[in-house]
Amino acid sequence: VQLQASGGGLVQAGGYLRLSCAASGSIFRISDMAWYRQPPGKQREFLATISSSNTRYADSVKGRFTISRDNAKNTLYLQMNNLKPEDTAVYYCSATIWASGSGSFRGYWGQGTLVTVSS
Repeated sequence: VQLQASGGGLVQAGGYLRLSCAASGSIFRISDMAWYRQPPGKQREFLATISSSNTRYADSVKGRFTISRDNAKNTLYLQMNNLKPEDTAVYYCSATIWASGSGSFRGYWGQGTLVTVSS
């Protein structure tokens, strides 16, 4: 099982980006999915999570970022609007996945995608 994040890039302040995170491999079921980010020189921080019916956001992105998922495509999204220079970071996706034949859920991380917001 792998998570592949994409969609990062360079954007001006006030602009927008949409990140994607595709899960692939022998997947039986995906539970919660989430986005995190790690700004330069700082620790990784939680941004948003989505279950089958609920979403939750960090206060720093509430109202600007929207998390969603396409269960048919095993893909997670993060729509980021009104981006600010302080949103510059490597963005990571994570998911709790039951791999086929594994017998239980476990956590997986994507490789990260860099978002740079210029002022």
